[in-house]
Amino acid sequence: MSHNNVTHGKPWSGRFHEPTDTFVEEFTASIGFDHRLYQQDIHGSIAHARMLAKVGVLSREECDAIIQGLEAIAQDISRGQFSWSVALEDVHMNIEAALTERIGPVGKKLHTGRSRNDQIATDIRLYLRDAIDLITTQLQRLQEGLLAIAEREAATIMPGFTHLQTAQPVTFGHHLMAWFEMLLRDTGRLADCRHRVNVLPLGAAALAGTTFPIDRAYTAELLGFDGIAENSLDAVSDRDFAIEFTAAGALLMTHLSRFAEELVLWSSAQFDFITLPDRFCTGSSIMPQKKNPDVPELVRGKTGRVNGHLVSLLTLMKGQPLAYNKDNQEDKEPLFDTVDTLLGCLRAFADMIPAITTNPDKMREAATKGYATATDLADYLVRKGVSFRDAHEIVGKAVALAIEQSKDLAALKLATLQDFSPVIEEDVFDVLTLEGSVAARNHLGGTAPAQVRAAIQRGREKLNSLA
Repeated sequence: MSHNNVTHGKPWSGRFHEPTDTFVEEFTASIGFDHRLYQQDIHGSIAHARMLAKVGVLSREECDAIIQGLEAIAQDISRGQFSWSVALEDVHMNIEAALTERIGPVGKKLHTGRSRNDQIATDIRLYLRDAIDLITTQLQRLQEGLLAIAEREAATIMPGFTHLQTAQPVTFGHHLMAWFEMLLRDTGRLADCRHRVNVLPLGAAALAGTTFPIDRAYTAELLGFDGIAENSLDAVSDRDFAIEFTAAGALLMTHLSRFAEELVLWSSAQFDFITLPDRFCTGSSIMPQKKNPDVPELVRGKTGRVNGHLVSLLTLMKGQPLAYNKDNQEDKEPLFDTVDTLLGCLRAFADMIPAITTNPDKMREAATKGYATATDLADYLVRKGVSFRDAHEIVGKAVALAIEQSKDLAALKLATLQDFSPVIEEDVFDVLTLEGSVAARNHLGGTAPAQVRAAIQRGREKLNSLA
């Protein structure tokens, strides 16, 4: 029996004698999620066609027909007028089949000199490059919101914490600028990652390159790639760039989760430092008095899924021999969800943060508890010639007495303080005030309001330099 005419509807089916099992067809298909790459796939295919025409593999007429067909398909997809087929497996074969149906046999020439292996690697890099740009835009919008509220609260005193215990007084603006610094590092990581994403794999074909006289530099220029992958095996099998992006995303989400935790604490009745806008909160179905900080809580929770995606991608790649393997189909869903999660969380925070209102009286009241100026008293004694270790012990005893008397250090009488050390004089009360404490830390990176405002100015300059 001859099998020469068996096609089974697959572009690759010439070697096969029976059609793909229906379950296997569904199990191995990626069209359910990779169809979102259609813009990048068509963009890459148009560049590939132009390159093939430039080197003489396609005629100008063939190239024009292919480009017009692809552009029409892109419009159909964007209008929701395109039917995706599981039988055609993936975004590439769906579009190629539609192209051939639309323009005839010339559509089959588009795949000359490439493989789905280098095609999908190109699509993902194009997608991720765009995604990084979108995420960076939202990230900078959040940073601008932080700078605005930090400027407004540059002199607002609050307790600084270690171990969630009152440590030393700081300003709320200074605290917000700590968040800004975290996000600035995230911005840098994404920019650095983008350089390694923006490398062209197209031209590697299946794994060994192609016998056609392709011009990879021209394709890279058309697609806006900064570099060209220099080893065909690595080009089709590398997913470092996706792992690196997800690692940067996991760290960014970890930062947002830390912000979220503080927003949840600060907006509680126990702290009452801030009020979140009603539009970012929900109520309880049973307790009418409740106002739940759902947005920060969800951001905190979504951090786990991005961390999980990082582990998933690392595990996906750890045992793969060169070059491409079907395992790599599993890279897209974690990557797509990481992008979606980052964009959603950043948008929520960028909208919410500038709308937060503060309760300065509650912050100040909290800063008066926990003997936040004890370190200032120790520094005062050191400046009077007392060794730091002796000063530490003296202040510890003074704090013990203040606790016993239920007073703040600043409420102790001068004579009482002098019982602990004769070098203490009237000017000690300048350093025991909250304002005196924060103002004294007037150096680069310190919490003094003047330094906070200077940091805000530097932050704006850094953001402007990134624009």
